Amino acid sequence: MQWDIVIGLEIHVQLATKTKIFSGSSTAYGAEPNTQANAVDLAMPGTLPVPNEQAFRYAVMFGLAVNSEIERRSVFERKNYFYPDLPKGYQTTQLERPIVGPGYVDIDLANGESKRVRIHHAHLEEDAGKSLHEDFHGMTGVDLNRAGTPLIEVVTEPDMNSAEEAVAFAKKLHSIVTSLGICDGDMSQGSMRFDVNISLKPKGSDTLGTRTETKNLNSFRFMEQAIAHEVERQMDILEDGGVIEQETRLYNGDRDESRSMRTKEEANDYRYFPCPDLLPVEIDDTFIEDARSRLPELPDARKTRFKDQYGLNDYDAGLLSGDAKLASFFEEAASHGKDAKLTANWIQGEFSARLNAEEKTVADSPITGAQLGDMIIRISDNTISSAGAKKVFDALWTGENDNVDAIIDAKGLKQVSDTGALEKMVDEVLAGMPDQVAQFQNEEDPKKRKKMLGGFMGPLMKASKGQGNPKLFNEILLKKLEG
Repeated sequence: MQWDIVIGLEIHVQLATKTKIFSGSSTAYGAEPNTQANAVDLAMPGTLPVPNEQAFRYAVMFGLAVNSEIERRSVFERKNYFYPDLPKGYQTTQLERPIVGPGYVDIDLANGESKRVRIHHAHLEEDAGKSLHEDFHGMTGVDLNRAGTPLIEVVTEPDMNSAEEAVAFAKKLHSIVTSLGICDGDMSQGSMRFDVNISLKPKGSDTLGTRTETKNLNSFRFMEQAIAHEVERQMDILEDGGVIEQETRLYNGDRDESRSMRTKEEANDYRYFPCPDLLPVEIDDTFIEDARSRLPELPDARKTRFKDQYGLNDYDAGLLSGDAKLASFFEEAASHGKDAKLTANWIQGEFSARLNAEEKTVADSPITGAQLGDMIIRISDNTISSAGAKKVFDALWTGENDNVDAIIDAKGLKQVSDTGALEKMVDEVLAGMPDQVAQFQNEEDPKKRKKMLGGFMGPLMKASKGQGNPKLFNEILLKKLEG
């Protein structure tokens, strides 16, 4: 039987405020456990929450960036449940009147098509603490530093039909919030967490199937794997005549395993009611327009500018504009190097490969955009070859030296571009390869001649100890062979 996959996402975005949503406790990451939770975060008797204005501003900026309606009046409710890392016994959140209403995000797919994913709403809420299992044998530790950290939870419509579409949306949302500066986007620290709702229905049917929710995925790779795993699991059950149970599941990316966490609750299970400690928040047009005035260049606009300003194709512009930090790195390098296309190639090639291999982000790069730009200049003016550039890149990356020209001089990487010296080398190499010369000159097929030309380049580069200018070598070689 054939199936349609239906996917909706719930994304928790941690806002980059300095303090929590209802208290003055710090939100800084990495502090000793339970050192950043005060009496308000713990709901001690007699304490009252005070809303963080910056959290509201960030939520409005997000809503404007995703083409959403901004609710002028938003209300906080208490969502009641009991869990060790929830010190209050309830979570302060928004249900009936969220601050961000319906909106949409357009995503680009690998086949060149675009798709619109609708956003149902986004609401403000506080985060819970964190349960710790690794260091406690037979017990669970609780760190309440994160309790009260401001979040916006973004809820999509079930508009995605494949893992590719879900990941493309997640990446686009990551790009938007990091470009806005309202979230640092560091998924390893829990700054963005994805819950994936998945159901299957017979192909072409209008009736949605029973959905499951896979919670707390903190990487795009794990999201893709979790979707594939859950689709296969549901398909096996349905094709064996079974029934999908509505439930919340956890996915282990290292083992590619999932397990049931709990049966899925409905809203009435949480006994929502308006928070008696917080008045409804009224937002006026002045506040919204102030938030609008703070909006930076967003990913779609940046992609268009990269194509126009730097002459990049759609693919390159899309890759380089999606991540705000990568886009900034590219622009710094391109402004120094003066060759945007060559800069783009190096960033998407050697630079990205090194980051991935060492699990670094652009912010962790030991190379600056200016240094890469200086290296691009030396490639463009034929001071160094591509092979020499890789050695320069290695030296910059390892911190051997931070000056491109000093590295070139120290390692003797300067390319030989003296046509007289190169011509002498060509004559010597050709004199030692009479059979290959004759074979080339007797060959009439241009494609075969081009392929045979490569057979001379190896000996020439060896003769020049890798420092001969390949372009000039090629020109002189053709002139000699065809003369």
